[in-house]
Amino acid sequence: MIRLQAEPLTADRFATYGDVIASSRSASEPMNAARFERFDDLCKVDIADDGRVAVSIARCRTPTCLPLRVDMLERHPLGSQAFIPLSPCRMVIVVAPPGESIDSSALRAFVSNGRQGFNYRRGTWHMPLISFEAGQEYLIIDRGGDAPNCEEHVLDDAVLLDID
Repeated sequence: MIRLQAEPLTADRFATYGDVIASSRSASEPMNAARFERFDDLCKVDIADDGRVAVSIARCRTPTCLPLRVDMLERHPLGSQAFIPLSPCRMVIVVAPPGESIDSSALRAFVSNGRQGFNYRRGTWHMPLISFEAGQEYLIIDRGGDAPNCEEHVLDDAVLLDID
């Protein structure tokens, strides 16, 4: 079995798969009489085929335990998909590059700093959402519409995910 070690989530490391959603001290604009800082354009929301932007909240019912056996990934061919934690929490993100097939050795794992969200580019293979705490909530921004927008792929070789 392939072992996959998570690395810290950064915009540069994650660029192939999507966007890291986080505030930046160097890229803010004042708003509301400068009582707030606004951080604009943190991710590209990509919607295809007469879809619409859907904003949802997901709440974890069953926490994930590590190590975790990864044997399936999914992708969304008709739109991007963003997850933003509604309270600070560590998140682990498992991804593989877009394409018709997935090589288990190409999987990468990232661990957030507790305040970052992320946005998968359209077609990026990824694990379903991983959460370590029951009750944790996440804002989801993705494509809504009638056309099916989730494909699953079972890996030929399972991967064991762990973090330090």
